[in-house]
Amino acid sequence: MPSHPLRTRAFVLLFAGQTLSLAGDAAVPVALTLAVYGATGSSAALALVLTCALIPQVLLLPLGGVVGDRFDPRTVAVATNVARAAGQTFVGLELLGGQPHVWQIAAAEAVGGIAGAFSMPTTSPLVRAVVGPSHLMRANALIASVRGAVRLGGPALGGTLVLTVGPGWAFLLDGAGFTACAALLVAVRVPRVRVPHSSVLGDLKEGWSEVRARDWYWSTLIAHGVWNGAAAVLATLGPSMIVGEHGGRGAWVTLVQTGAVGILVGSLLAGRARPRRPVLASTLGLALYALPLALLAASAPFWATVASYGAALVGLGYLGPVWDTSVMSAVPEQVLARVTSYDWLISIAAMPLGYALAPLAASAVGPEIPLAVASAAVLTACLTTAALPGVRRFEAAPAPVPGSTPPTAPASS
Repeated sequence: MPSHPLRTRAFVLLFAGQTLSLAGDAAVPVALTLAVYGATGSSAALALVLTCALIPQVLLLPLGGVVGDRFDPRTVAVATNVARAAGQTFVGLELLGGQPHVWQIAAAEAVGGIAGAFSMPTTSPLVRAVVGPSHLMRANALIASVRGAVRLGGPALGGTLVLTVGPGWAFLLDGAGFTACAALLVAVRVPRVRVPHSSVLGDLKEGWSEVRARDWYWSTLIAHGVWNGAAAVLATLGPSMIVGEHGGRGAWVTLVQTGAVGILVGSLLAGRARPRRPVLASTLGLALYALPLALLAASAPFWATVASYGAALVGLGYLGPVWDTSVMSAVPEQVLARVTSYDWLISIAAMPLGYALAPLAASAVGPEIPLAVASAAVLTACLTTAALPGVRRFEAAPAPVPGSTPPTAPASS
């Protein structure tokens, strides 16, 4: 086994494909927002487009997990990348044509959401298939580091494209990234795992049974869902508070960019750290998000809010690779896509709830109360999860000795 995952040809191809697709995708949110606003001047139109992308993704994620386990995950990933490339290219051409129709953009984004529901559950099986057990953490940290880097530079790239050549080119760039990713994945050779299955409903039930059988898993998913709901509250209420109280739009950009740096630092830290109890450590790191929420609710000095937000996002960046590695090491390969699809489902589904409730609560009692409630919810969920015996007992799988038989998965409870 090579001493580093980047010396493995299959992982290099997978990593390059992920990098290209993430780089293109990072520029799209800014371009999409400005394009829809420019075409309609309506926030309702933007909400429609975003909803069309999100709802099908949430509804179809469990089915995406079934497909990822039933079929070759590489083939599924190639097909979904092609579909997303077609959708983004279509939007780009619509925008370059000068007369974009919102319903066409919404339909194309819905196609992307559907494809994402089938694509996301394939990531863990693919990484696990091409990387040895001793290199899972480093491989996941590399992918997370790229995700953090493009999150840092993506808005600037998207803004530059919009201001210089127009938003359509951001979508064409994204389409090209997905196309390149599909082409690279075609060259990846992964072993085929034969998965016995019955009906789709039976496969869904089996995946859920695997989730329920691991108390460290389902309890941590609840904490992840609460965190994502709280992040939606901050994303909804934070801009107006920070822009109004701390010096305009530049203050919000400073907060967001500090968080992006934090994610990158946390991802790099995860590549070096080897916690004995990874789920416990990552859950405690996630609890740091309660601090910026509380400081913003208390109208604390801006520098304190920014510093705490950066530290909290270090915890998030650290959690990603550590959590992914723990799941890949502990969950049987034949159900991995289904199990991870439920992770995505709970995480993503919590965000629309935060988006919907935060403005209603803010209009009734002011923004400080929902931010304080979100802070308390994150702290309670993370600390309660960390206190559970299954979370505290879950230990990282020992690195295999070269030439020896790989170890069995850690205990699941």
